[in-house]
Amino acid sequence: MKLDGLIAFVTVADCGSVNAAARQLRLSKSAVSERLTELEHAMGARLLSRNSRQLALTEDGMALLDRARRIVAETNEAKEDLARRRGEISGPLRIAVPRAFGDLHLGPILYDFMHRYPDVSVTADFDDRISDLGSSFDALVRIAPADLPKMASERLTISRRTLVAAPSYLDRHGRPETVDQLEQHKAIHYMERGPDDWTFKAEIERVVARVSPRLRVTSCYAMRDAAIAGLGIAWLPTFHSYRAVRDGALEILEIGVDPDVTPIKIAYHNGPGPSAKMRALIDHLKLGFGDPPYWDNGLNFQAAAAV
Repeated sequence: MKLDGLIAFVTVADCGSVNAAARQLRLSKSAVSERLTELEHAMGARLLSRNSRQLALTEDGMALLDRARRIVAETNEAKEDLARRRGEISGPLRIAVPRAFGDLHLGPILYDFMHRYPDVSVTADFDDRISDLGSSFDALVRIAPADLPKMASERLTISRRTLVAAPSYLDRHGRPETVDQLEQHKAIHYMERGPDDWTFKAEIERVVARVSPRLRVTSCYAMRDAAIAGLGIAWLPTFHSYRAVRDGALEILEIGVDPDVTPIKIAYHNGPGPSAKMRALIDHLKLGFGDPPYWDNGLNFQAAAAV
């Protein structure tokens, strides 16, 4: 039984198709299929049920999968340990990141990491639905307070969300000073967050503002640009709005609620502690972002309405 066969089997099971696994492994579809066939012959059992429309694990395949994952993970740990002993940081790294955060902030720092470690190759998926990708990646960067089950995690920095509006909008409609006054204004809402209501923390209580949506979008870029255009108030992470705030195109609003932050974390699979390669990545991201993060430098949060 070859290790390549187990790697192919685990990757196909995680990706849900031979084609996707081949792309991830950077192999041809026929090479992945050949490794699966060799593994099935070695195990004396059919592991995958294949047809033209779908691929599914057989009972034998489901019985083997957890053990195969452990074997592959332990092999990778052994490789990483040897590399650490030799002082080497090399090999493939698969990471998933929320799209806008990746585009604006993680990408440039990741590219610098790759310059520093030229023997590391990276597959980076900038996708907002990263919670569904855990089994296919070595690490996930998440903006969320809760940890993922069965994954270790470390805090990289924080994300702070504030209410912002253009001076032109505020000059026309007034500056809200309380949560209740928000109901007299128009809002720019992010559709993926669910209900249009805004919920804030005021000391130990939660208070709700029901603001009429002027615009609903699925893009934080569009929210920021619509706010700059004076269409209403937006509730944005500062990593989106910080340049517009510094330039005076947007103002942070004070409505008497407590500032709050959400940790930006990296979750990873490799046992109780990160591998040498993962440790190097985590340390590089922490240094690059800063804590508090560089995008919050110069912003006044004594007058910030954030959750």
